[in-house]
Amino acid sequence: MDSNTLTEMCLQQLTLSGVHEGEKVIVLSQGAERLDYADAFLAAGQRLGARMYHLRLPAPLPTNGAWAVGETGLAGNPEAVEALKNVDMVVDLIFLLFSKEQMAIQAAGARVLTAVEPAPLLARLMPTKELRDRVEAAAAILRKARTMRITSKLGTDVAYKIGVYPVIEEYAYTDTPGRWDHWPAAFVFTGGADDGVDGKIVLAPGDVLLPFNSYVREPVTYTIEKGFIQDIRGGLDAELIKSYMGQFNDPRGMGMSHVGWGLDHRAQWHGLTQFPGGMGMELRSFLGNVMFSTGPNNELGGPNDTACHLDIPMRNCSLFLDDEPVVLDGQVVSRDFGKAA
Repeated sequence: MDSNTLTEMCLQQLTLSGVHEGEKVIVLSQGAERLDYADAFLAAGQRLGARMYHLRLPAPLPTNGAWAVGETGLAGNPEAVEALKNVDMVVDLIFLLFSKEQMAIQAAGARVLTAVEPAPLLARLMPTKELRDRVEAAAAILRKARTMRITSKLGTDVAYKIGVYPVIEEYAYTDTPGRWDHWPAAFVFTGGADDGVDGKIVLAPGDVLLPFNSYVREPVTYTIEKGFIQDIRGGLDAELIKSYMGQFNDPRGMGMSHVGWGLDHRAQWHGLTQFPGGMGMELRSFLGNVMFSTGPNNELGGPNDTACHLDIPMRNCSLFLDDEPVVLDGQVVSRDFGKAA
């Protein structure tokens, strides 16, 4: 993608995010990654009259390859954190989510936008005000509920006690002080009570394993009691999941994290075949997917800050809030937020 097109996209994004003359905005990058994104955001912000800065961290040291959420290049760099706390907006090109540093930045009032997906995907899933309206309508319904039940024809039947943790809306831009969002995104989620998730989840072929960025090939069965996974059974995919989780050597990785559903009619289930190298945001967003997660819930204000995290968007599930259907067999049924934006 040429630099002019990318700059125009970033201009549209920053406009939606309320960037205006006199605001102070830092673009955060790391090593040589996404420097074209950094240049585009800097140029776009200047056109809006904002005071633009680029904070570039050194490239990360080699790791064992595990996606250790919450561990960032800002750890041990309080000067950089302080700089980021003292701006109106941070454009995060390295992925700070779940980190103590991002939480401190948001608590100071800076809004944060993460942008790490491939540029063609950013272009195709550009946020809109209409999509935000749909996400906010879904969030309003979720906030009223106290129970969530997820079922599937393959055998999923799991109940969440909800209402303990806040509802999070992602619609891919942020114009509110202290708020984070991720471009692209269109879904809502919350978390079950720490001891309030019980039942069975059966992954079906075609469900998605993130951060593996792969599709499930054969059924995987999770048994959950009082908010923690007790057993994972199946074939190769189950063994890969258990091996991946085991390398963290942290039993908190077996905890149940956030849960919700996707709301973007433009997002495509087969997206991983088109845009390799991203974080799978399209798969979290496609309309009617039901996504459950394992591991940390500190993003929601919970006590679990393990680095072991998986997001698993599932197809063809049904989701009920207080026994009222929201998604049936993978189709959003609520007239309030099911139509194309």
